[in-house]
Amino acid sequence: MSDTNPYVLKSVTDGVATLTLNRGDKFNPLSEEMLAALQAELDAVKADDGIRVVVLAAAGKAFCAGHDLKQMRAQPSEEYYKKLFNQCSKVMLTIQQMPQPVIARIHGIATAAGCQLVAMCDLAVASREAKFAVSGVNYGLFCSTPSVGLSRNVSRKQAMEMLLTGEFIDADTARERGLVNRVVSSEALDAEIGKLTASILAKPAVAVAMGKQLFYKQIEMGIGAAYQLAGQTMACNMMDDAALEGVQAFIDKRKPAWSK
Repeated sequence: MSDTNPYVLKSVTDGVATLTLNRGDKFNPLSEEMLAALQAELDAVKADDGIRVVVLAAAGKAFCAGHDLKQMRAQPSEEYYKKLFNQCSKVMLTIQQMPQPVIARIHGIATAAGCQLVAMCDLAVASREAKFAVSGVNYGLFCSTPSVGLSRNVSRKQAMEMLLTGEFIDADTARERGLVNRVVSSEALDAEIGKLTASILAKPAVAVAMGKQLFYKQIEMGIGAAYQLAGQTMACNMMDDAALEGVQAFIDKRKPAWSK
């Protein structure tokens, strides 16, 4: 594959944007170029009111093998590494902060920062053949930044086991531990994601965006502050036309007629 090809492919159909990591021949490493391309596409989607859901997919035999270790080894300076990991963290935070739900479509391996990418998506659907690991420790590099997303998905001891051993877990184990939502055959992967996107698209965009923002803010707070913020958010949500219509439809025993 020529380096002149886009690092990330984008397609939009019926309000669903699919962003595809496009270095399948190299297992889609999160190189400087890949991170920059993904950041640009996420920023564009974030600002597009016509896009309601994002699917993050990958070309080739794997989802994402993490950082480009050859590129990292070629520039051994603390300043460069800080810049690279800050660039990666910005991508991860953008996924969480954008109003649209982001669904990871996982096949093959998702390792190190690739596993982090899965963890930072709002939802994840994996093929039964998919495998996950935070394997940096095998090469003398503890997966510190991936541990942030991983530890917010799975329990502490399960996260530490993965981080300390670098061993792979299979898709069913990832689902049991909370890293992914659903596991299906590779042939059913797109259909299963289609079910999720259809369900989300059937809901008002304002409620979905408001709810996503609230969810991630409150989960980092103490319980008192979390309830206060949640109450404020619900009050604002209730004043929106979509909620007023939804509640009235429930009272009238009919389907709501949302504008979008």
